Amino acid sequence: MKVLVNRGGFEWRRTAGDHAQLYYERPTDETDKRHVTVPLHDELRAGTLRGIADAAGAHDFDDFCAWIDRNS
Repeated sequence: MKVLVNRGGFEWRRTAGDHAQLYYERPTDETDKRHVTVPLHDELRAGTLRGIADAAGAHDFDDFCAWIDRNS
């Protein structure tokens, strides 16, 4: 969640229970809008992380994980 907000251009707009609601809108393309829900847990299952990557617009899960690691 922190990497998506600090390095990925997502905006943390609200928290619903123990989930952060992140939003992204590409400045040059108003049709490119994304909404990502991220559980605020210490650890995430691989399937949950894959869903976050898909919602964030990642095309390659392994590249997404490497980007998270580099920016953590």
